[in-house]
Amino acid sequence: MLDAELIESSLTDPESFAALFDRYSAMLYRYVSRRLGPETAEDVVGETFLAAFGGRHRYDLSRPDARPWLFGIATKLIARHHRTEAARYRALLRSPVDGPAEGPAERVAAGVTASAVRPALAAALAALPRDRDVLLLVAWGDLAYEQVADALGVPVGTVRSRLHRARRKVRAALGDTNPMHEEE
Repeated sequence: MLDAELIESSLTDPESFAALFDRYSAMLYRYVSRRLGPETAEDVVGETFLAAFGGRHRYDLSRPDARPWLFGIATKLIARHHRTEAARYRALLRSPVDGPAEGPAERVAAGVTASAVRPALAAALAALPRDRDVLLLVAWGDLAYEQVADALGVPVGTVRSRLHRARRKVRAALGDTNPMHEEE
């Protein structure tokens, strides 16, 4: 059943809304946890679904995929926790770099390189208050540009320009390199 059909069904059968929770709660939890930490993520995900349930009568049923709507709600709730998110990035900046996990040599080398740039990445993310949502909805939320536009209520062109600006700033903060690409 499409998300829009579930939402429409929930207007007369509220318990059918639980299928959306089952479908998307883990995805939203991963996204929010990366932004605010696991200690806050569970509450924000719960608040997201509570707000979605309360506003389900306003959902545009012509949109079959509810992910952008749910990520938009979560992003607005994250904004309320902005201080927590900024503190998390500052803590990442100060925290020691974890050692690589056991595994094939390529994964270990990539992990070492990525871990080494973690403080710079945390600082770059902390410096992106306006463009951070777009960047993280694409990178961590795995949303397409159009879905990010729906989630944030902005035009697709705005998403593209904010994403370009955010990527440029993060790349510059990392010394114009991508730590996930090994240099020969």
